[in-house]
Amino acid sequence: MRTVEELEAKLAEPSEALIRDLGSVEGDIIVLGVGGKMGPSLARLAANAIRDGGLNKQVIGVSRFSNEEARRELEDAGIRTISCDLLNDDELNRLPEASNVIYMAGNKFGTTGREYFTWAMNAYLPGRVAEKYKDSRIVVFSSGNVYPFSPVGSGGVNEQVAPEPIGEYAQSCLGRERVFEYFAHKNGTPMAIYRLNYAIDMRYGVLLELARSVHEGRPIDLTMGHANVIWQGDANEMALRCLAHCSNPPQIINVTGPETVSIRWAAGELARRLGKEAIFTGTESETALLSNASKSHQLFGYPRVSLLQMIDWVAEWVQAGGVTWNKPTHFQERKGKF
Repeated sequence: MRTVEELEAKLAEPSEALIRDLGSVEGDIIVLGVGGKMGPSLARLAANAIRDGGLNKQVIGVSRFSNEEARRELEDAGIRTISCDLLNDDELNRLPEASNVIYMAGNKFGTTGREYFTWAMNAYLPGRVAEKYKDSRIVVFSSGNVYPFSPVGSGGVNEQVAPEPIGEYAQSCLGRERVFEYFAHKNGTPMAIYRLNYAIDMRYGVLLELARSVHEGRPIDLTMGHANVIWQGDANEMALRCLAHCSNPPQIINVTGPETVSIRWAAGELARRLGKEAIFTGTESETALLSNASKSHQLFGYPRVSLLQMIDWVAEWVQAGGVTWNKPTHFQERKGKF
């Protein structure tokens, strides 16, 4: 893959399992917050699965759509788009009904200094959406940031571990979950809470940040010495397949790759491919933010794109000067400041 068009096509390739699962749930799919990093490719993936499976449903993408070109690209892919400020009750209530909701709206970066907005997006808005779509299935995007750090040799925390969010962003993510959970109990709405960390494609993500540091000769801080990663296409597919696993009370599903990735090792692999030397600072902590996604792998199978394949692709992308986004993950953050 050398172009954004090739990348987007790869991200939107549906599997037979996805087509089968979308065929098992009745009704249209509405994606709230479709304009973010993952939303456009998730919507295109859903539209392609519907087309390839000959399914009788449509995909509706909702966002403020400050970028009209992005909106046109979605419409060209067969996705109905609606411009909406979800925090405006009148606009929210005018949205069409849909049997299946993918809730991707939220705020992370820029939380510090605007904590009030993050809480409004992440913990107030969910209640409004849960009431609006009380008769739908809802997949709630959340974050592995709600978990405590765990020893790097533990394999990460599974869904039975109690949340211990660090910092206001992570706290507001848990608030989002609890508000949706309340309305699930109140209204009997089937839901799945989708705890993700960290999705990547070649334009952003943990591996890109490491590759760029290596390529530009910048030191890599090893204090957060381990992380989880998953290809965005696999993460999107699992989110859509969660529609077939919504339940009441909501079930929680960790989504990430199977490996506890050593940052030192990954940077070394990227350096070897880039013909550079990785420069490090600091030493690895005994703990990191790590999730155990065995449950999602049992439900959906292992990710189709392997860790080494991701490393190969990212290295090639950086060498070729591919387009990147200025959307850092801040995976190194240990004090919850976003």
